Amino acid sequence: MSASEVRLPPARYEHGGDEFVFVELDQEMSLEANLKAMAITGALRREDIDGIIDICPSNASYLIRLDPDRLHPADLVDHLRALEHSAGRLPDDHAVRTRIVDVPVLFDDPWTRETLLKFRDRHQDPSATDLEYAARINGFADVRALIDAITSAPFLVTMLGFVPGLPFCYQMVPRERQIEVPKYVRPRTDTPERAFGYGGAFAVVYPVRGAGGYQLFGIAPAPVFDLAQRLPDFAEDIAFPRPSDVLRYRAVDRDEYDRTRAEVEAGQFRYRIREAEFLPAELLADPDAVNTRLLEVLYR
Repeated sequence: MSASEVRLPPARYEHGGDEFVFVELDQEMSLEANLKAMAITGALRREDIDGIIDICPSNASYLIRLDPDRLHPADLVDHLRALEHSAGRLPDDHAVRTRIVDVPVLFDDPWTRETLLKFRDRHQDPSATDLEYAARINGFADVRALIDAITSAPFLVTMLGFVPGLPFCYQMVPRERQIEVPKYVRPRTDTPERAFGYGGAFAVVYPVRGAGGYQLFGIAPAPVFDLAQRLPDFAEDIAFPRPSDVLRYRAVDRDEYDRTRAEVEAGQFRYRIREAEFLPAELLADPDAVNTRLLEVLYR
């Protein structure tokens, strides 16, 4: 069995009191670092070690909560160091099980546009909208070309955090095609619920209304967080996305947005979801081929 090595610098291990171990795999966030975090935490879950209470993967790191009366933190670190090396080589037939999800987005909508115009004094370019600014600094001819690039390839959910249900999503394309934008110079004090934002190389859907600093590109008609669990997709969890999910952000018009909102309000909306798998080694070697296959599964 051949293997593809994920080459990263040595990980950094830190203790958080007696109950937590934090592991930083790389200071740079990348598909490579996230796939390695998934491989290590996935292996750890399968081992079901007595004394481990929770496993929280992140973009390029992970956090373990443990019971020190059942598992000594130093013993856990020794085991994690061994996993760092064994999980660093991903067998070419090692597959990640995933859900591919269709996520409709209304780009350049009136609600996020109203919000972003209210906070132009906190933006790098007060004379442009967030979409116009992002298109220019990423070398796109216009906003339409930027939106086409966002919707042409799916995004991997790398982590949930900061507020419940907030999915950080990294587009599954070669590094040279990654879209990157800085956050606002100063955070906004208001962001609409379900706003589609972009910061660094990550796309998010804001689960609740509140402060925020990501560039605002649009709004999703369907929630990613449902505290009341009214919708069928939230029957098992108040947060819909999961790490390793693959989200395809699909541009919709106002008519489809309004129809979807009506379904949400009636408690009838269901995300379009398909089960699939992908090979991390193939994703790193040929992301376009993997993306084409995943989208064919989603829309066939």
